[in-house]
Amino acid sequence: MGRNSRKSDILDAASKIVNEQGIFNLTLDAVAKEAGLSKGGLLYHYPSKEELVKGMVAYLANNYQEKIAKDMEGDPEDKGKWLRAYVNVTFNQSEQNKQKNAVLLAAKAVDFQLLDPIRDLYKSWEKELENDGVDPMKAAIIQLAADGVWLSELFDINRMEDKKKEEVFQYLMDWAKE
Repeated sequence: MGRNSRKSDILDAASKIVNEQGIFNLTLDAVAKEAGLSKGGLLYHYPSKEELVKGMVAYLANNYQEKIAKDMEGDPEDKGKWLRAYVNVTFNQSEQNKQKNAVLLAAKAVDFQLLDPIRDLYKSWEKELENDGVDPMKAAIIQLAADGVWLSELFDINRMEDKKKEEVFQYLMDWAKE
């Protein structure tokens, strides 16, 4: 098994713990056990809890960027392409990716600065929105609406029924084409 797949297993295990047991149960011992590693094996890849959470945040940010780029490839219409890809990726995450989002809670609890890669990502996305051909205010509202649905699911508050969520998704996608 390669180093990257082992790191991925560790990140999956850590995400599972945060998602199922809460951020206060994210310990190196718990992650090692969940990943089927010795604590020394875990420390080889992530020498501290902070490094583990930093790895989780970096993985989340990179994964999101890749999914948006891939989604854009299938959209023939340039105007609003980035925005539609963002809405689509945000709304249609796999359960595994939804679990990984819980890392943001861990990052905030461990060290607020560990969220800096996500903050930087959002700054780069501002530039994408400005150059996407959609009215910047409308684009900001669409992005915030998608984020709101995502955050309500992350915090498990005000979950929409699937039908309503699909209607909101379709409305935002259509609006991003106007």
